[in-house]
Amino acid sequence: MKRVLLVAVREFVVTVSNRAFIVGLLVMPVLIATFAVLGPRLFNFRDFKVEGDVRIIDPTGLVVPQLRTALDARRISARRAEVTQRALQNAPPVVRDLAGNRGSQAIQTALGPVPELRLEELPRNADIQKEKTWLLENDEEHKHIALIAIHPNAVLPAAGELEYGTYDLFVPANLDDRSDTEIQQSLREALISARGEAQSLNRERINAIIQVPRIRSVTVTAGDERQTVRGFNIALPVSVAALLFIGVMTGGQALLTSTVEEKSNRVIEVLLSAVSPMELMAGKLIGQMAVSLLVLALYIAMGLTVLTSLSMFGLFNPWLILYVLIFFIIMYLVFGSLMMAVGAAVNEMREAQGLMMPLMLILMIPWILWMPISRNPNSLSSIGLSFLPPVNTFAMLLRMASNAPPPWWQVWLSIAIGVGSAIGAIWFAAKVFRIGLLMYGKPPNFATLIRWARSA
Repeated sequence: MKRVLLVAVREFVVTVSNRAFIVGLLVMPVLIATFAVLGPRLFNFRDFKVEGDVRIIDPTGLVVPQLRTALDARRISARRAEVTQRALQNAPPVVRDLAGNRGSQAIQTALGPVPELRLEELPRNADIQKEKTWLLENDEEHKHIALIAIHPNAVLPAAGELEYGTYDLFVPANLDDRSDTEIQQSLREALISARGEAQSLNRERINAIIQVPRIRSVTVTAGDERQTVRGFNIALPVSVAALLFIGVMTGGQALLTSTVEEKSNRVIEVLLSAVSPMELMAGKLIGQMAVSLLVLALYIAMGLTVLTSLSMFGLFNPWLILYVLIFFIIMYLVFGSLMMAVGAAVNEMREAQGLMMPLMLILMIPWILWMPISRNPNSLSSIGLSFLPPVNTFAMLLRMASNAPPPWWQVWLSIAIGVGSAIGAIWFAAKVFRIGLLMYGKPPNFATLIRWARSA
């Protein structure tokens, strides 16, 4: 046991003191912080302004007055204020409190300056095909950005019909999407107002009829009630699965790489003169598992800090951390031992790709199925996957982090199955590890690995 611990400490110290590991450990927090600081500057739209000339053909004669009102700078500002207010109302209360008055200013800044669009009405019998050439004229002082053709039944439907017409919008090439969106929003408002007036309804009355405020649902738990945070039931399962994936890949990849490098450099022969193959394998597993637990603890601490700062820690079950650690150890032992077996069987990293592919595909299965599992955690497929090694740990964690956690007996049955799969993986890896360490030449295939395991 002492030799195993010595190998484990060596693996931990060598890995943690490596500059590449330190850089890799800090990459994600640094990227998040960098994006938070530079993101608003990189996606700054304050210098862009929607402006230019718009021509319209309105056979109804009722849309143009409403469109002039909708394109007025004061009306656009009022419309943006309404959008801002709705956005803040739909945000969680804690976000509104943190944003304060700056939240409204930030949204207004993101929307950019108030557009300046000049509307020109054309005769009702104007030739649309001829007017399209106006869009191709290059005028630096007055940009030609849109030609609108209102349908005759856009305000009042044709006799005997209930369906309203709409409009055709023609724009020049490379028109910015924001200009297109602003024009269409204004047209929508103008058409609604024109149709309302044709039915003797003013805009305020129409808004009162069609507007239904979105009410935030209340999440009821065993001992508390709180406002529902939309998206939390989707974000939490995938975040937990990501933690497990990062931890397993960090340790497993390091085990594979270090084993291949030590074998190719013949360092493994020196190590085997001091320890047995099983002591070496156990020490490397334990050492790299400690490294992965360090990485896992860092990301868990970051996640809990974010939840606490957003006052959403109460929505998180702290017991989930314990189960994350249990399932992580199981997953790490399964995939870590198999990756080490692959490293012992090959002579260089290029040869490991073929043997690694099945392991990577198995690791990707939960990412393919995380949405149906988290959406419907008690379906037959979700329950079946939570008992199917080696993906049962991922599937069960996704179910536990969902809005309908499984009963405790299913959790512990999945843990028992996971422990059994870990024992089986370690047994297989130990057989391959013992033979493959000193084997050189042509890399083996799966049939050869199975033959090694049976003969060792």
